[in-house]
Amino acid sequence: MTDQDNTQYLTKEKYEALKEEYKMLKEEKIPNIANRIDEARQMGDLSENAEYHQAREEMAWAQARLKEIDYILQRAEIISGEEAKTSGKVGLGSTIVVRVNEKEKTYTIVGAQEADPVEGKISNESPLGQAFIGKSVKDKVEVEVPAGIQEYKILRIS
Repeated sequence: MTDQDNTQYLTKEKYEALKEEYKMLKEEKIPNIANRIDEARQMGDLSENAEYHQAREEMAWAQARLKEIDYILQRAEIISGEEAKTSGKVGLGSTIVVRVNEKEKTYTIVGAQEADPVEGKISNESPLGQAFIGKSVKDKVEVEVPAGIQEYKILRIS
């Protein structure tokens, strides 16, 4: 795999939120859990100490999340959608309005970390996101979805 394959595309807001979460985990949550583990150890028999085992599980999760966030931040590339506005083509950060099945839908193309289909945020790596990338207003895009092939017409790009 090349470094390009590992790029994590994030909006500035998501990047800042991850930095804040990283700081909170490192400076607050992990030290607090470490204190709980230490206190539980001082209570004696660890084999039947539920607090100790729960704290250890929380520590494992917090440390794994810290590593995950570090990985993402180290490979982050901030997206804004400005390039798409000037080129007239759909790209990362673009918000598009499409017509599908006689309905208008709005989607924003984001990196995989921010994808939330319920909010209309689709990943650039998803079949739908990949189909839209590089397309222009009035282009028709066919995408195979679980219900069959859907045709989307791009009405606006911003």
